[in-house]
Amino acid sequence: MSLGLMLVCAMCLDAALGEPDWLWSRVKHPAVMIGNLIGWLDRRLNQGTGRHLKGVGVLALLFCSAWGLGWALSLLGPVVEILLCAILLAQKSLVAHVRAVGDGLLTSLTEGRTQVAMIVSRDTRDMTEAQVARSAIESAAENLSDGVIAPVFWFLVAGLPGLLAYKAVNTADSMIGYRNEKYRDFGWASARFDDLLNLIPARLTCVMIVALSGQRSRWRAIVADARRHISPNAGWPEAAMARALNVALAGPRSYDGQLRDLAWVNGDAPREIGASEVFRACHMLWSVWGLALGLVSVWVVVKLIF
Repeated sequence: MSLGLMLVCAMCLDAALGEPDWLWSRVKHPAVMIGNLIGWLDRRLNQGTGRHLKGVGVLALLFCSAWGLGWALSLLGPVVEILLCAILLAQKSLVAHVRAVGDGLLTSLTEGRTQVAMIVSRDTRDMTEAQVARSAIESAAENLSDGVIAPVFWFLVAGLPGLLAYKAVNTADSMIGYRNEKYRDFGWASARFDDLLNLIPARLTCVMIVALSGQRSRWRAIVADARRHISPNAGWPEAAMARALNVALAGPRSYDGQLRDLAWVNGDAPREIGASEVFRACHMLWSVWGLALGLVSVWVVVKLIF
């Protein structure tokens, strides 16, 4: 079975089942196991001298181990590959988490803050309704790239080994890739390599959002906002999503009690937004997923013909 056909099956399986609680309450999710390993390495190695070199070693260990494990598991056949690929995709769970923020805002601001705190790392206690909604939409755009399009891309490029290696690096970036005193040296290699692996997927995500929303005439402005973003990759899907929904994203926010005056994305658009815009973002998530599924399906057919 071709990688493309296996990917189509995995995408549909993920969209149908998502993350079944009955399964992950009994066994550990692969991402959790990767996270546990990274946490152990962090506690053991992120101390003393030579942290930069230790961080490079951690990245090499994670990447090579994940690649080797993916290669070994791929020998078990297409059913195993499809199941693991579906597990490592995050479409349905992403939409569910983002929609929960919108539902929370319809209940109360407090509930909205509670739900958005589950998907962002910034301070949420004093967020306004608009800040909660913007945070949810930004997370939706970034994780659409990191959690859906990038895994799809790397599975097509390198099969299960490529997908597992990508997930290991991406998890490392989310845990140790911070630009603070603790992780500036130890997490540098993981953060930069994650930037490299997401370079193409982030821009593909942006292009798909632009194509679906009819915002091609605003491409120059999208590129300009993406380049001003603090992240070399997250700005691309965020800038496209902001135009697709006609909302302003990013801007000042607080981390660990410290206010960071970050640039606005699509800053001239409405900033006072709420649950309805969050739900529109969820619709866009499914639209991009549908386009990705269609493109992969066309690729499968073309490969079969030629």
